[in-house]
Amino acid sequence: MRFKGKSALVTGSGRGIGRAIAVKLASEGADVVINFFRNRKPAEETAALCEAFGVATQLVKADVGDLEALEGMFKEIEARFGGLDILVNNAASGYIRPIEQQKPKGWDWTMNINARAHLFAAQHALPLMQKRGGGVIIGLSSLGSTFTLPEYVVIGVSKAAVETLTRYLAVEFARYNIRANAVSGGVVETEALQHFENGPAMIESARQRTPAGKVVTPEDMANVVAFLCSDEADMIRGQTIVVDGGYSLALGAVVHTE
Repeated sequence: MRFKGKSALVTGSGRGIGRAIAVKLASEGADVVINFFRNRKPAEETAALCEAFGVATQLVKADVGDLEALEGMFKEIEARFGGLDILVNNAASGYIRPIEQQKPKGWDWTMNINARAHLFAAQHALPLMQKRGGGVIIGLSSLGSTFTLPEYVVIGVSKAAVETLTRYLAVEFARYNIRANAVSGGVVETEALQHFENGPAMIESARQRTPAGKVVTPEDMANVVAFLCSDEADMIRGQTIVVDGGYSLALGAVVHTE
């Protein structure tokens, strides 16, 4: 029970990776704040899964891309738990479009949710973590921060910002006994990906190209996040841990056959 007595906020935790992270932290004793924006029912399902471990949960509806809503969420957390030990910025959005079709509105939407929220959520979390004597901040990234994926430009830029912010947080918040790291996933097999027209094909292609012989699951991501939140990872600071089964190592590799 590595997180017994601690409280954790996981943004965008109604489904997918966010849900897996919330459940993993709850399974190890953390009280969990489950953030959602549009769909309450999946968030309630996440809460039920967490509560099965005997922990407390709190559902907070908030668009993390809206600064007033973001601030309000942390006020609700302070009122309920009095402080915060773990912040996992998982909520993300974006548009899959080529550069010539990008629009300012899409840029602002993506950057606000994926990158700006990471900065200002950390800012709001700071006084709550100081009440606990320190804490952990985790950002979620993707391979598009480093590799040029098809039509992924704005999301890729936003994730690169998450990784850069993580390094700054690790340095500037160290004096408050707050650690910051990021976790970058390869192709993660989530329910959302299945809804893409070419989702199943993407998953199968990734499986074939991944040295591990399988794609990443939300639970794989959650396991690494939990480790980084634990005392065992105390000396890992400002790093982006890639969880992709070796997929990125094979990108651009040439296979020679007889």
